Amino acid sequence: MSSPQHARASLDGLVMGDAFGESWFTRSDEPLEEMWAARDLRPAPWPWTDDSAMALVLFAHLMAHGEIQPDRLAREFADEYHRDPGRQYGPSMHGVLRRIGEGEHWQTVTGGQFGGQGSYGNGAAMRVAPLGAWFRDDLAAAAEQARLSALTTHAHPEAVAGAVAVAVAAALAAVGEQEDASLRAEFLREVASHVPDSDVRSGLLVAAGFPERTSVRHAASVLGSGTLISAPDTVPFALWSAAGHLDDLAEALWQTVAGWGDRDTTCAVAGGVVAARTGTDSVPATWRQAREDLSAWSGWDSLAAG
Repeated sequence: MSSPQHARASLDGLVMGDAFGESWFTRSDEPLEEMWAARDLRPAPWPWTDDSAMALVLFAHLMAHGEIQPDRLAREFADEYHRDPGRQYGPSMHGVLRRIGEGEHWQTVTGGQFGGQGSYGNGAAMRVAPLGAWFRDDLAAAAEQARLSALTTHAHPEAVAGAVAVAVAAALAAVGEQEDASLRAEFLREVASHVPDSDVRSGLLVAAGFPERTSVRHAASVLGSGTLISAPDTVPFALWSAAGHLDDLAEALWQTVAGWGDRDTTCAVAGGVVAARTGTDSVPATWRQAREDLSAWSGWDSLAAG
């Protein structure tokens, strides 16, 4: 049974995390640690990026079809890219989405990336939390649908594993909305149990073994925080951060951004997972006012009315 309500909440949290994290890409001479410790928000506006653009396409696809139809989804990603290519897509995605938009089949394009290995970037994971929330009542379906959604742009098994991990985490978070938050280690081990053997899965298990008082700095140094823009370098840290703050979206984002890596993406992942459980009503009004409005996305009016 699908849950559009939880998926929509997850989407809103993902976009909030994306925009919040993006706002923390600051000048090199600014004292980031001091600003973070003082909880000083970055100046508005906070634009959202390709993380949100692709998540919006994915959510609209689920609203229209109820499941992933890869041929259609790949074309929809390409159409969105053609409409608004300036959303900070990764270097390889420019070529992938252009070629799909020009009529090449997505399997040929994505399977041929990086010498036939496919991309193991974090792009498939960054957008998928709402899908996990959509299939919250069926973890096997969440994992399989995440796999299908990932393959339209990322053929490498690590990228697929990253997408599966985030989708399962969002599904688990959404199911637990009325319960006490799971212990971080238990949550991460449960997610890992649904992820295929991979560096992503190994990272989740390493994260699950951290002592309770592990600092964000230490977690980021061990797991990575997206500096390499890869799924293994991004997903374990983002889910470790989310799992420690499943009942507090704002604090989850504050903690996640302090990894100082690919901060829009790590915050998008954490925001999408936590908001699947909490919604976004608790987010301070100043945050929502600073965030770029979703109406900037071409399909938002029809989606909002749905």
